[in-house]
Amino acid sequence: MKDSVLDATAVLAVLNDEPGAEKVVPLLPRAVMSTVNLAEVVSKLADAGMPEETIHTVIDELGIMVIPFDEPLAFSTGFLRPATSDYGLSLGDRACLALGTHLHRPVLTADRMWSTLKLDVAIQMIR
Repeated sequence: MKDSVLDATAVLAVLNDEPGAEKVVPLLPRAVMSTVNLAEVVSKLADAGMPEETIHTVIDELGIMVIPFDEPLAFSTGFLRPATSDYGLSLGDRACLALGTHLHRPVLTADRMWSTLKLDVAIQMIR
C-alpha cells in the first residue's frame, strides 16, 4: 500500500521547485493522488503554457500512482461538504481528503488552512 496521498499543491511544489518540495520528493515513489487532483495539476501546467506532451512526461516521471475517482470516492467527497463548507474547500480539496480517509493514509498539502480541519484523516503540511 502506498504511504501518503498528495494534494495538487504538494505536486505543484515539486514541479515548480517551491518551498516544501524537499519534503515531497522522497515520498513520490510511495505516493498516490486522485484523478481529480491530477486534473488540477494538469490544469495549472496547461495554464502556464506547458505543452501537452511535456505535461504527460513530467507527470509520468514523478511516478505517482493515480487513483480513479470512482463512485464510493464521489460519495465520500460529497459527504465532506457539510463539515468543510465553512472553510471553502474545493471539490479537489475534498476529493484529496476523501482519498486519504478511504486509504487511511496521511494527506500532504501546502494549504495551511487544512491544518485547522477537524476530520478523521492526518494532514501533513509541506511548508
